[in-house]
Amino acid sequence: MTLLAGRLASRWILSTALIAAATLAGILSVQAQSGTAPAPSQPFLQARAAFDQAWESSELAFDTVTLTDGASQGYGHYTPRANASFADGETLSVYAEPVGYGFRQNGDEYAYELTASYRLLTPSGQVLAEQGNFATFAGSGRSKKRELSASLNFQFSGLPAGEYRLEANFTDTVGGKQAGFTLPFTVTAAN
Repeated sequence: MTLLAGRLASRWILSTALIAAATLAGILSVQAQSGTAPAPSQPFLQARAAFDQAWESSELAFDTVTLTDGASQGYGHYTPRANASFADGETLSVYAEPVGYGFRQNGDEYAYELTASYRLLTPSGQVLAEQGNFATFAGSGRSKKRELSASLNFQFSGLPAGEYRLEANFTDTVGGKQAGFTLPFTVTAAN
């Protein structure tokens, strides 16, 4: 009976120690979440307010648009393509950073949503392919997300060698704004 009582006492002590450690960890976590941190300076707050105002009054536009070597891996993580020549069927990757889109506030969160459409054209303007709303870029959070990357990938097969234009148009479904860009590219003859 003494051995059994010793095991039970050991388990009770271990359980009590685990509960105490978990309680302490919870208390420390709450303290860490409600701690103090230096507040931004007044000039910083004024600059951020001016940036907010400039963003809201801006049209939808693009800070960066480029052809890339492969798909981007996130905001600012892309490799610009050295040229605009593609083999028939090769993936054409585009990286864009839209700015000036709107936010919808819902409680303590801010949401954004942009949709993208495209048209593939010849130099004379003949439309070879098009699709509306083929991509959506959306999200929400407690802060306004202003570092949005749009990675678009296309694969056009059966195009004869020659010059083409890719038109991409974005619609800001929250702010009601629209903007687009055109990227010329060349399809090279097969070897």
